[in-house]
Amino acid sequence: MASVTFNHVYKRYSNDMTAVNDLHIQIADKEFLVFVGPSGCGKSTSLRMLAGLEEISDGEILIGDRVVNNVAPKDRDVAMVFQSYALYPHMTVYENMAFGLRLRKTPKHIIDQRVHEAAKSLGIEQLLDRRPRQLSGGQRQRVAVGRAIVREPAVFLMDEPLSNLDAKLRVEARSFISKLHQRLGTTFIYVTHDQVEAMTMGTRICVLSAGELQQIDSPYNLYHNPRNLFVAGFIGSPSMNFFDATLKQDGGTTYVDTGTFRVNVPANEAQIFSDHLNRKVVFGIRPEDIHDADYQPPGIIPAIVEANVDVVEQMGNEMVVYLEDKGTNFISRMDPRTRARVGHRMGVVFNMENMHLFDVDTKLSLSYEHKTAEAAKAK
Repeated sequence: MASVTFNHVYKRYSNDMTAVNDLHIQIADKEFLVFVGPSGCGKSTSLRMLAGLEEISDGEILIGDRVVNNVAPKDRDVAMVFQSYALYPHMTVYENMAFGLRLRKTPKHIIDQRVHEAAKSLGIEQLLDRRPRQLSGGQRQRVAVGRAIVREPAVFLMDEPLSNLDAKLRVEARSFISKLHQRLGTTFIYVTHDQVEAMTMGTRICVLSAGELQQIDSPYNLYHNPRNLFVAGFIGSPSMNFFDATLKQDGGTTYVDTGTFRVNVPANEAQIFSDHLNRKVVFGIRPEDIHDADYQPPGIIPAIVEANVDVVEQMGNEMVVYLEDKGTNFISRMDPRTRARVGHRMGVVFNMENMHLFDVDTKLSLSYEHKTAEAAKAK
């Protein structure tokens, strides 16, 4: 068990491309940290540098108190589960799980004990004599995890291990890996491009874009208090609606004017945005904070807008409704009882308590610092 530190780490390639740019984070012992971001953002490269499979261009990586920049991968006390599982097809499940320990000349009785204990905990004890081609995708994934477990590493590294599974198996495997982390009490670092995986599994999430750290925080804070426009749009499905707007004031009331509609800023938050009055901003609101006016939930701060219904998707527990007004398009997740029908015009309610405003130039949230300070006071 160990903490992990990326101390101003860079990864540059000879063609002047920077894959990881000044990554500086500390991962606590026993933490489950998830790297998430779109393809090419540097998440897998960061994991591979930690594993010793990629050279570091600059900075330091520490496992515990030890700098491992020049330590061979086999001596870093980490175990990695790959996207492809990388099982040896000619070996049985038992032999695949035992292979790494045999290379380290671990005594046979210890190998046997660890393999059987890991197989029992993973529910694959009855599969030890089979070969990979005789296993389902979910079973292969468990074997790959078992091979990592038997090494008893200080840190588990997982590089998109669920991407080859179907939707149902992915849900089951997410739960399985989360329970495994709780049971083993070891540091887990997990890479995925799937923000649903990230939100459901990580104690903290590190959001990357174009090799740069955008925000590292709990799933709750990433959702409710995104630091910038990228994080706000990346976290959440469907993603947050954004509108180009101007922040204005009239008779002491602060409001957002998109040119299509105007909505009042809650009075208790108006002061936060006072420096941006009469300036261009980006107004953001999540689809789940846009409601059918006939089914407005209690306790919200409402702002009523009218729009035309373009598309309705029946999801059973909710309706995803695509709306349009004067060329402006946005999405809502509505109560399944909604009477929204394609081609009809309807009243919708924005919950302004959960609105977001972003600076047009810096793309930073205008309320991030305030909300962070308020959360710190509440602790």
